[in-house]
Amino acid sequence: MKIYIFNKEVVIKVTAVLLLVAVSIIFTGIIKEDGISSVFAPARELPIYYVDTPEKKIAISFDAAWGTDFTYDILNTLDKYNIKTTFFLVDFWVKKYPDVVKEIDRRGHEIGNHSTNHPYMSKLDEIQIIKELKTTEDSIKEVTGKRTTLFRPPFGDYNDRLIRVCRDNGYYVIQWDVDSLDWKEYGVQPVVDRVTRNVKNGSIVLFHNNAKYVSEYLPIVLEKLKAEGYEIVPISELIHKDNFYMDSTGKQIKKQ
Repeated sequence: MKIYIFNKEVVIKVTAVLLLVAVSIIFTGIIKEDGISSVFAPARELPIYYVDTPEKKIAISFDAAWGTDFTYDILNTLDKYNIKTTFFLVDFWVKKYPDVVKEIDRRGHEIGNHSTNHPYMSKLDEIQIIKELKTTEDSIKEVTGKRTTLFRPPFGDYNDRLIRVCRDNGYYVIQWDVDSLDWKEYGVQPVVDRVTRNVKNGSIVLFHNNAKYVSEYLPIVLEKLKAEGYEIVPISELIHKDNFYMDSTGKQIKKQ
């Protein structure tokens, strides 16, 4: 029987080498998948895409920036089904259609901020972001007497700076997890299918007030969602206002 005697210094060196190899393998894998910046970067700021909830509750939203041909059709349909939603308005739209803004508010729908000039918000500095928020906020308040607290960035474009500046100025940044793609004008059935097949508890659905087929697809979508047992509410009634965190998918989760 052979007895092997290892030098303590050799054992320490071998162990150190093995640890370095293991760390190298792990580190290389991270860089390969996510890039070196992800290793050292802090957690990314995220807007609210959808909400974690056990209830069959969702929110429907309309972005309004170009035209108002179908807005009254939308409002009448929502009245018919006794549903309240959220409209995100751009400043130049508010200034051009103040009577429509008043009507949206009068019928009990929520109004959110969609910027002043519809820019890519990630390209703006802090001062420019605040100006985009405040100009529209003031215009909407002048018409409705109410301050906006929800912001949807144009094109869904955002970065950490935007989320932080919005939060510092009393805004929740809202995205969506179900995009109707109504602006692509594929027709009625593609919108109906896309929305009804992808919606889930806590979803936020994106529509546009001036989409070509909105007057036709909206009542069908609402009928199907109600038949499936979904309650449709304004976004501010769906999201958590405090004591929450965001997961990596943009899901807003209430802290226990």
